[in-house]
Order: sequence, then structure tokens, then C-alpha cells
Amino acid sequence: DPCQNGGHWTGTFCLCPPNVDGAHCQFGASTINITAELGPSVLMLARVTNRNFSEDLRDTLSPTYRSFVDEFSRTMDRIYHNVSGYGGTRVLTLTRGSVVVNYKVMLHPPAGDQPTTDLHRRARELLDAANAAAQPQNCSHSAGRCQESHRRSGLAPTSLVASKLCKKHAPANFSRYYYPYRTPNSLLCVTNCTLNVPGSINCNSG
Repeated sequence: DPCQNGGHWTGTFCLCPPNVDGAHCQFGASTINITAELGPSVLMLARVTNRNFSEDLRDTLSPTYRSFVDEFSRTMDRIYHNVSGYGGTRVLTLTRGSVVVNYKVMLHPPAGDQPTTDLHRRARELLDAANAAAQPQNCSHSAGRCQESHRRSGLAPTSLVASKLCKKHAPANFSRYYYPYRTPNSLLCVTNCTLNVPGSINCNSG
């Protein structure tokens, strides 16, 4: 098997994982675009009171987990649809008691010169919307969930998240070489070998 860095030999060529290049998957991609993942976000916690935690909710590939997350996301979409800049939710973890959902609310980038102030205002909107949502009269496993005790758990700092995302998406063997680079319309993970980046060098495919 001539493939490197997690590549899979198909019998005729190497099928490389994301962000890996070369005939033998021997190179890290020159640029990794993480713009879509880095929008401002607010971390939230919610408790689903009519559901007991089960072990299959630990398995992100299980049908039970996927069904729970899909229904939770649809519920949050209904609750948050009027919040300015709302861009969906992403469940991070599920834990006991009854089911505690640690989730991230994605927001479109704030406009104006005071993004931090705007982000705090929208975080308050999210919290107010969640706690003001009418509770279903008859909660059941299939027809609605009782959400209560929503609380904000923090804002994700942009610079720190960007660095972590670069390490996450870069090939493992090369992750230490990538760093965030912002352009007017995007955020990229680049290396010193990336062309047209200040300070880049000619790496000659090396």
C-alpha cells in the first residue's frame, strides 16, 4: 500500500482523505477553507425533561442519537427562527439528567463596528426565546419534547476557535504547520508554503 497520511489504496490509485494531496497522499493541502465553520456562535445548555438518558445516546452513529438530534434541531429552529442572524444549531454532547443537551447556536456575522456588543445582545435574544417558548401540553417521545432550563454557557472566542479548527482539519502529520489567515471574505488555514500569503516561501512541492 503506497498511500500515506490515511490514504486508501483502491488497487489503481490512492484515495486521499480531505485536505491531503499528492499521488500518494504525501502532501497537506496548500489551503484549507474554514469560513463556513467559524461564524460567531453561542454555547447553550438545555434539559429535556421527558426523556431518560440511555447508553445509545452516547453513540453519535446510532439511530436513537440521530433521531433525538434531528428532533431537537427542528424544535430549536422553531423557537429561534425570529432571532436576528440565526443560522441553526449543532448538538455537541448529550449527558444524563434527564437528557442535558450541550449545543451551539450558529449566527451570521454581526454587522457594524461593535460585533461583541451585538453578539451579547443576540445571546440574550436566544435565551429569552428559549425560556419563553410554550411547553407542549402532552410531551411524548415522538410528539415534542419539554425543553426547560435553557442557559447560555459562553461565547466561542474567534481567534482561539480558528486555531483549533485549523489543527482539527489539517492532516495530523502536518497540523502544526497550519495557521489561520483572514481575507476580506473568508478565513483560511494556510502554511508558509501557501502562495500569495504574506511571508510565504517557494516550497517547490516539498
